[in-house]
Amino acid sequence: MHHRFLITFAAMIDPTLFQDKKAVYYTLGCKLNFSETSTMSQLLRGAGVRTARKGEQADLCIINTCSVTQTADKKCRQAIHKLVRQHPGALVVVTGCYAQLEGESLGRIKGVDLVLGAEQKGELLHHLANLQKSAAEAQLHTSALKEIRSFIPSCSRGDRTRYFLKVQDGCDYFCSYCTIPLARGRSRNGSIASLVQQAEEVAREGGKEIVLTGVNIGDFGKSTHESFFDLLRALDGVQGIERYRISSIEPELLSDEMIAFVAASERFMPHFHLPLQSGSDAVLALMRRRYDTALFAAKIEKIREVLPHAFIGVDVIVGMRGETEACFEESYRLLESLDLTQLHVFSYSERPGTQALKIEPVVSPAEKHRRSARLLELSQAKRHAFYAQHIGQTLPVLLEHSRPHAPMHGFTPNYIRVELPHNNALDNQVHPVKLGDFNAEGTALTATLLSDAAL
Repeated sequence: MHHRFLITFAAMIDPTLFQDKKAVYYTLGCKLNFSETSTMSQLLRGAGVRTARKGEQADLCIINTCSVTQTADKKCRQAIHKLVRQHPGALVVVTGCYAQLEGESLGRIKGVDLVLGAEQKGELLHHLANLQKSAAEAQLHTSALKEIRSFIPSCSRGDRTRYFLKVQDGCDYFCSYCTIPLARGRSRNGSIASLVQQAEEVAREGGKEIVLTGVNIGDFGKSTHESFFDLLRALDGVQGIERYRISSIEPELLSDEMIAFVAASERFMPHFHLPLQSGSDAVLALMRRRYDTALFAAKIEKIREVLPHAFIGVDVIVGMRGETEACFEESYRLLESLDLTQLHVFSYSERPGTQALKIEPVVSPAEKHRRSARLLELSQAKRHAFYAQHIGQTLPVLLEHSRPHAPMHGFTPNYIRVELPHNNALDNQVHPVKLGDFNAEGTALTATLLSDAAL
């Protein structure tokens, strides 16, 4: 389903159906979810629905759910109950991964009117047009896993300056701990031509930075017989976009050719996000990951060889079933030895229907917490050291909108967060700054604005 079709379909809806209606949106989970929620809001806005202001009663509540952990499931249910209470009489629509996996149970929650699965979320307007508020059980529209085939385009602006361009959806990997393939279906993608068109539209709107998002973006091309590297080269030629960032990419799919391309490109930033998940080969085998620690370490070494100052973020899961104390220590030592910038640490969460539930032994919640705390401390030390290396340097920063009287923030090409005094004229502008010391919270480097000639 193409974005142009969605816009045309919106125009076909009775223009009086949504006239003067107000909507609220609640999104949980990944950047991809936020991007898709933004697309839904654009479609509803095109049909006459505006976003409710703070304190206003909404006519429509859209909840885009996540199901990556038990905590995410709980937050989804809490959000539904809260919005039902806050907006009595509103039509309540639940979509996203949790809706695909547990649609029937969500449909039984009092106040929910419509549940849309992965294949149906792009048909939001159609289902709303045929929905009437009633006391009866919610209407449920989901598809079996093998029927989830559509690629629903999405390109949204974040709440700062970055745009998020969805290039791929679904996953064919079926890691033992993960339900995402069950929630989003098999790997599929938009065409390079259509994605270039969306990037060109971002440039026309004045956007300067695009983050490429998806579930397994390195697997791009399954449905169009293209490649992710070809996509990078095509996007690199879009005039007006100053920065691209590649979101999480599987280490075995990040080729040396891609790393060299990023090093040579003026538009693709020296910023990588790689999921390691465990630094123990035994645990990686239990997880059914497609690489070993030697391959991962080689990727980090290659990045550092051609891009010494690149930001390298790494995902790690602690407390996977079967992760013994020895396995964790092995993982910790590897992470400590690698030249990384930051760790994104997650505690293993049991997911219904996954193969990991058959693995023994089980790691206790207290032990998960202890291991997580150790890795977070390591991450803080690595990020602090990375920032400290750059104090005194002059780098370009894309400055973000901020609240009046609050400091402005922005990011260098290699994703160092900087802080400057507020100045509306600098919103969404790239300017050179001289990096100073850490701010009071230690979350950013203070910076001094320089003239453009400084670069």
